[in-house]
This record gives sequence, C-alpha cells and structure tokens, in this order.
Amino acid sequence: MRGRPIWRRLALVAALICGAAGPVAAQDLGAVQSQILVLDIEALFNLSQAGQRMTRDYQAEREELIANNRRIEAELRAEELALTKKRPTVTPAEFRDLADAFDTKVRAIRQENEREALDLERQREVAPLQLMRLAEPVLVQLMRDTGGIVILDHRQVLLRADVIDITDLAIARVDEMIGDGTSPEGEAPAPQE
Repeated sequence: MRGRPIWRRLALVAALICGAAGPVAAQDLGAVQSQILVLDIEALFNLSQAGQRMTRDYQAEREELIANNRRIEAELRAEELALTKKRPTVTPAEFRDLADAFDTKVRAIRQENEREALDLERQREVAPLQLMRLAEPVLVQLMRDTGGIVILDHRQVLLRADVIDITDLAIARVDEMIGDGTSPEGEAPAPQE
C-alpha cells in the first residue's frame, strides 16, 4: 500500500466499510435476501393474531364443554338421587328397569362427551396447519420478496445464520394481510406475481 496515494487507500477502506455494512443495513430493514429461509411455525401460530384467535376459540369451546359437563353431571346426580328415593315405592323389577335405563343414559352421555372432547382436541391439533394454509399466500409472497426458494421449519435446521430467519417478518405480514383470520372471505390474498 506504500506506493498508492492516500486518496486510493481511503477509497479502498471506504469500499470495504460500505461492502461490510450492506448486509447489516438490509438486515436492519427486515429485508432478508436469501434463497434458504427459516420459519418458526410455533411462534407464527402463538404470536400472530390469527393463531391467537384460534387459541382463544379453542379455550372458549373447552370452557363451554367443561361447563356443560358440570351441568349434566349435576342433573345426573339429581336424577340418581330421585331414583334412589323412588326405590322403596317400586318393585325390585321396576327399580332394576329404571336403574338400567339410567345406566344406559349415563353411558350414552359419557360417550358423547368423550367424542366432543376428542373432536375439540383434534381441532386444537390441526389449528397450526389451518393457519399455515391460510398464511400460505402471504408466505409465498414473502419468499418471493426475499429471493427465497425454500422455507424450512426452524426445528429441522441444525445450524443457521439468524439473518435467514423470517419469523418476525412473517408474523408482521400475516397480521397485516390476514389479521385474526376472520375476514368475510376467510382467505388470505393471493400472492402477487
């Protein structure tokens, strides 16, 4: 470097500084530029408005199911008590028929409650998949905007640079484009070409 004029040395240093600052500046703006992108699907579900609404809906249905089960349980206890009080006033055969009918009713109610609980659990389990289907057009557009060709689940990646993680950007875009997922059309907008 001894033979070069000082202005050339300064220009070289400035070019190196600008070149090093380029990716950092792009990172600060949230403009990831990578062909391989990483997304934390669990965070997208837990932190997006749509995922939070799905969770609230599940909790409300669960609470309603619990309240309904308690109401039914109280009604069955009262019916069982009435049946027990009726025992001295009926023949053993009549009581056995009444008790069998009550037992059949209780078993049917229990089966129905178990089915409802299983259905509710299945809904909870598929909610993240429903969000991913709803968010797919937004994620495709995000992939295009960032130059990505693939989005990987962060749990499947052993090592990565944080600059390829689009989770926060995806949450912001999904919130902006889908909101809580209850739009009249019920669908996200199609990605732009």
